Amino acid sequence: MNEGLIEIPGYRVHGRLGKGGMAEVYLATQLSLQRKVAVKVLLNAEDQAFSQRFIKEGHIVAALHHPSIITIHDIDRLADGRHYLAMEFVAGGDLARHKGEAFEPQRALRIVRQIASALAVVHDHGLVHRDIKPANILFRDDGTAVLTDFGVAKEVELDHDLTQFGIAVGSPAYSSPEQAQCQALDARSDIYSLGVILLEMLTGSNPFRGANYTQTLMNHLQMDLPDLPAALHGYRWLLERMLAKDPDERFADCQVLLASLDELQQPELDSSRGGPGLQPAGQTAGARRKRLLWALFGVLLLGGAGGAGYYGYEQLQIADYLAQGEQRLGAGKLLEPPQDNADYFFRQALALDAHNRQALDGLQRVLQARIQGYLEQAEQRLGEDRLLLPEDDSATFYFRQVLAWEPDNLLAEAGLARVAQRFIEQSEEAYARREFALALEYIKSGLEVQPANETLLGLYDDHDRRVALAQAPRPAATRTSSAAKPREQAKQNPIKRLWNNIFNN
Repeated sequence: MNEGLIEIPGYRVHGRLGKGGMAEVYLATQLSLQRKVAVKVLLNAEDQAFSQRFIKEGHIVAALHHPSIITIHDIDRLADGRHYLAMEFVAGGDLARHKGEAFEPQRALRIVRQIASALAVVHDHGLVHRDIKPANILFRDDGTAVLTDFGVAKEVELDHDLTQFGIAVGSPAYSSPEQAQCQALDARSDIYSLGVILLEMLTGSNPFRGANYTQTLMNHLQMDLPDLPAALHGYRWLLERMLAKDPDERFADCQVLLASLDELQQPELDSSRGGPGLQPAGQTAGARRKRLLWALFGVLLLGGAGGAGYYGYEQLQIADYLAQGEQRLGAGKLLEPPQDNADYFFRQALALDAHNRQALDGLQRVLQARIQGYLEQAEQRLGEDRLLLPEDDSATFYFRQVLAWEPDNLLAEAGLARVAQRFIEQSEEAYARREFALALEYIKSGLEVQPANETLLGLYDDHDRRVALAQAPRPAATRTSSAAKPREQAKQNPIKRLWNNIFNN
């Protein structure tokens, strides 16, 4: 009925999240478990080869179990023959949204570690992803990076199926040299692509991206790693290994890469290698606090406290994290800046004490503050009549985000009802102006917000009748001239007829 939304048995579809060349993705609720999911639906069922690859993607991902790999919940097909995948809804956006940003190194390394750990599982299953790029790295609300879109993943031993015909796969800006030359790929190709992403996160730009497709591929084949800012020199050895033109000179697999990332987290190692042991010239307040806490820990140990000394240090560390979390929460620093926000410090406390009530309460208050902020944003956009567009900055977007965090939030539910009501009002105003096509668009937009809204459904079903009625010619019997009306009325009024006779004689 509504062209903007589709019907999927067992799901309540809320709206479309995005659309690509072969598929589109919808936000929906899986009714059996009342959980939000992202449903990826093929645009058509005619390309059997692509449909089979689509189904295979679902089977591949469903067999992989890792915190940083997207979870598949369901694989099925619609009545019109199109296949769909229902997967975990990841609300934190993708890495591509941060294009142009230079990340703090530890944040960039944390993301690379999580994706490398996921790729280790992928590679252990004899697969290569082949399309590692920022748009395929999503973020959960807690900041965890999640690898998605295995649409071109392939068994290593079968990779020649495409490459023997000279068909390049993947995204040019993140392709390995062997991808650019349509050669067979293995795990080291994914490592190269991840290296490009790391370089882009550290510097804020991708130097391999050229003015056109050909130039981009040539850059991957010929361009050396560019000079890095002085503050990033310690990471050059890591990038050189990940971005080596010859696969044999890269890390052999993701396990070796992860071990090297571990070295970057060990400040006691010899820094002459140029990687581990890096410390910025300007010490942060957090670094000074840690030195102070370690000094206290040393005093406790020297005093014979032993295990009790370590426990004391841990409690001091937790107390420090909680205090920092409260301070950032009070300052409104909920998720930013990275590693210096309320969410970060409360989670650090939970890493040491998973059941710490103050930290759990702190995270809940962070969530409530975010919900309140989004509700205020939604009200502002509603007042500006930014009801459904732009997709990521409209009243509907903010109300739905609140419901993703808190499905029973009455204010958000009422807010969506008010958005739908505004579309009802706009459609009636358009009907009054005889702008029938616009009225129908308003109705369809309202149904994107509330697909089950009875008033909107009635308006949609009644649209053709109203248009026909408004455009039909008026019957001749109703076209009585204005001059004839007084005479007709006088004939029907005996008192008025008598009055006229007296004064007309």
